[in-house]
Amino acid sequence: MNEKQTAVLMVENYNLDFWVDGEWYPAAIDMNYSIDAGQVLAIVGESGSGKSSSSMGLMGLLASNARVNGSVRIKGEEMLGASAATLRKFRGKEVAYIFQEPMTALNPVYTIGFQIIETLRTHFDISSDEARARAIGLIKLVEIPDPETSVDKYPHQLSGGQRQRAMIAQALACDPALLIADEPTTALDVTVQAEILDLMRNLKHKLNSAVLLITHDMGVVADMADQILVMKDGKTVEYDTADNIFNRPKHPYTQALLAAVPKLGSVAVRELTFDSAAKPEPVLKLENVTIEYPKRGRAPAFKAVQDFSLEIFPGEIVGLVGESGSGKTTIGRASIGLLPIKEGVISVAGNDISNANMKSLSLIRRHTGIVFQDPASSLNPRLPIGESIGEPMFLAGVAKGDELHRRVEDLLDSVELPRSYRNRYPHELSGGQRQRIGIARALALTPDLLIADEPTSALDVSVQARFLDLLQGLQEQLKFACLFITHDLAVVDILSHRIAVMQNGRLVEQGPRDQILKNPQDAYTQRLIEAVPVPDPAEQKRRREARLAAK
Repeated sequence: MNEKQTAVLMVENYNLDFWVDGEWYPAAIDMNYSIDAGQVLAIVGESGSGKSSSSMGLMGLLASNARVNGSVRIKGEEMLGASAATLRKFRGKEVAYIFQEPMTALNPVYTIGFQIIETLRTHFDISSDEARARAIGLIKLVEIPDPETSVDKYPHQLSGGQRQRAMIAQALACDPALLIADEPTTALDVTVQAEILDLMRNLKHKLNSAVLLITHDMGVVADMADQILVMKDGKTVEYDTADNIFNRPKHPYTQALLAAVPKLGSVAVRELTFDSAAKPEPVLKLENVTIEYPKRGRAPAFKAVQDFSLEIFPGEIVGLVGESGSGKTTIGRASIGLLPIKEGVISVAGNDISNANMKSLSLIRRHTGIVFQDPASSLNPRLPIGESIGEPMFLAGVAKGDELHRRVEDLLDSVELPRSYRNRYPHELSGGQRQRIGIARALALTPDLLIADEPTSALDVSVQARFLDLLQGLQEQLKFACLFITHDLAVVDILSHRIAVMQNGRLVEQGPRDQILKNPQDAYTQRLIEAVPVPDPAEQKRRREARLAAK
């Protein structure tokens, strides 16, 4: 039996184009690949390379301005040009899709149980009671706690990792022959990511499904993939086994992509030393800080941070790491007066902001800047980029007119963007470019303290590498103190002088970067480091087996 007969998915001479402003723009050009049962093919490449679009087109999930041609066969049946009835029969039952952001892909007005039941009853002639029992079984299978109760929860009542698991449960409801997973672990903590990957791997073995994995995380690729297809500008630049791609890449683009992947322990020691006799005052100082979210309705008051103490000195970058819900972002927001504290003291540039009024905070915020995780939602979509950057300076009264225009252009120069971008709107820029605008805006008032909240979580590895080089260069030039909040330990390794580790609202460990990453003392820190995927299939397999053996 030849390959074409055994492959679950067979893609031949596949092309995808989009009609924009009177012209066809190619998104996928002459793609050819196949996936057998029980095999994982990873498609990798930068944003805009065509990874997600080409995969959405396999099952006709594209907008009306798209056209596709070639051949896409699933279990031997042609999908391109198939009738709506045929596509409905295959979608969900034979082919399941795990989308990148479960909060937007799951329906917010229905419980996760209802959505799984709906999938089951669409494709199988079963009663609602049978479907509910099956839904509970699926929720248990993906290891969401308390399945009998969780089946009646809405998406917003679950954590990010649990929502991703709920989407996987829905995708697996009909035992699909092909599972398409589009960035299934983006923005997940390393420990949750490791659990999701273990789950997908176990389910792949159990169901013998073919898996098409779309991701920019090469550690995830090393953990899961049997074969890898590398895309650039819609074209396939390399298609080979995972072993050959990682250890013997042929194409320069593949080599550059792998070289851009941050690796723990690959960066020289970054030390920041002070003369003990003339040690400067900390720019940010938190002493025994407790932050509580007040009681709302039936929900009791919740202590998000307890007895937290940390200092950051001029010119120093401190990485704050921990899982979702550990209190990292809460600390970052409280540090610039966006959240009140219940106990303790917070001082910024020598000013106590623990109980500061709005007038005092507005003066103190001239010394601080913040870069948010999602620049698309933190930039005003109605303002051109130049106005967004210039707004802090205009409101603070430090510049106006020609002087304001000059400063905006200088800031665009500093973040390595063309000055012509000042007239563009946020939606006209890529994610990496928007994040640079976020930095320019945050640095507009030359702050003493910069809070960076997960600024690299959704960036491709090559874009992330350029972003980190830029931030590091600006920090060394301007000497601002920086609290860098992230769940990516490899990014912390590149940037930080010191690392602080949080768990359940408490500081469990802090110290110099190398001490924390190479000789962690706390068991939680050790577990975090062990869960980081590395871009090496052999090493990833060894670490995975060691982690599973320790359970």
